[in-house]
Amino acid sequence: MSAQVTEERPIEEPPAQKTTGQQPSTEHEGIAEQPCKEQPSEEQLPRQQPADDAQPSDKTRELADKPRSPGVEADSARPKLPEPTYSAASKVPAIVLAVVIISITALSLWYLLRPEPLLLQGEVDATRLDIAARVDGRVASIPVARGQNLAAGAVLVRIDNPETIAKLEQARAAKAVAEAQLANIQAGTRPEIIAARKAGQERAQAAETLAQQTLDRLQALLDKGYATRQQVDQATDALHESRKATEQAKFAYEQAVHGYTREERQISIANLRKAVADIESVQSIVDQMVVYAPIASQVYKRNVEPGEFVSPGVPLFTLIDLNDTWIHFDLREDLARTLKVGDRFEVRVPALGDRPITVEVKLIAARGEYASWRATRATGDFDLRTFEVRAYPVDKVPELRPGMSAYTDWRARQ
Repeated sequence: MSAQVTEERPIEEPPAQKTTGQQPSTEHEGIAEQPCKEQPSEEQLPRQQPADDAQPSDKTRELADKPRSPGVEADSARPKLPEPTYSAASKVPAIVLAVVIISITALSLWYLLRPEPLLLQGEVDATRLDIAARVDGRVASIPVARGQNLAAGAVLVRIDNPETIAKLEQARAAKAVAEAQLANIQAGTRPEIIAARKAGQERAQAAETLAQQTLDRLQALLDKGYATRQQVDQATDALHESRKATEQAKFAYEQAVHGYTREERQISIANLRKAVADIESVQSIVDQMVVYAPIASQVYKRNVEPGEFVSPGVPLFTLIDLNDTWIHFDLREDLARTLKVGDRFEVRVPALGDRPITVEVKLIAARGEYASWRATRATGDFDLRTFEVRAYPVDKVPELRPGMSAYTDWRARQ
């Protein structure tokens, strides 16, 4: 590097006063009393090399020959440095650094002094239905698949049971018999039967008349000695039989005329009703051979395949009603004491990108369980029970699915 050549000009000073025993001038006093500024070291000062062709001027020699005071000589021995100047741009980094330090300190204090959040985790749940058949038999067909959305009344499975179908036909035949019997009773006795009964009554009356005449003749002959007592007794018995036959024929004729009794009509009506009830009973079983979806829902599980034999009460399908979803919490009793039905708070669902959802409490279990046990003493003398809490979304959230996690800051709720 080439050294910068500068010309050092000596400091001019006023002429010295020749008076002896006098104080230095005021101007020299100011120079002597002025505190010396801190000067940079020799390494920090720029090196100055005198130029070969530079010659001191006459004025410089004249000033150099003049006598100087000690203070002036000390000041003149030091090189004159330019005073440093500070601009506004040079202060910006320092201000930014101070702001950053203050911000970091404030955030650190806030993080250390803030209350620890109390996160409660829950789970989205929905109405679940286990569908079972009421009859046994083999699965004929399954027109639905897992995950399919169903409307209310959709067919889930068809079951085949030939024995039940045969019982239905038997009940229908018994009903036909009961109906025919009731119709026969309501129609009454046929005219031909009435005429036959009347003819039987007249024939019995004629036989009675003949028996009476025979007895009268034998009695007369007995008095004359032409008949025996045995013949009279036989005629008497024949007369009694004829009278009984006449009475029986009379009752048969009256029965034919009057028809069936009121009680017989009621019995026939009851038999018909019983036949109808038997048909309805068997028909209800036949209707249960086709299983329908009770509500609009989605197929969650399918536990049967075509051709399998099913029994009554065994779940075949599990359906979920996505229109009836809620968030389930198991809340400790020390946290549940301030909660009541109708309270609203905000939960977040991580599966929906921590989307905030406002929910309303509609169910708090009447009795605590031991779902989440925590001892309140080190000895374990007491423990905290948990209460089931169901919080329903205030606004419908179609994206909610059973099994999703949800959480809330309990202290922030309060």
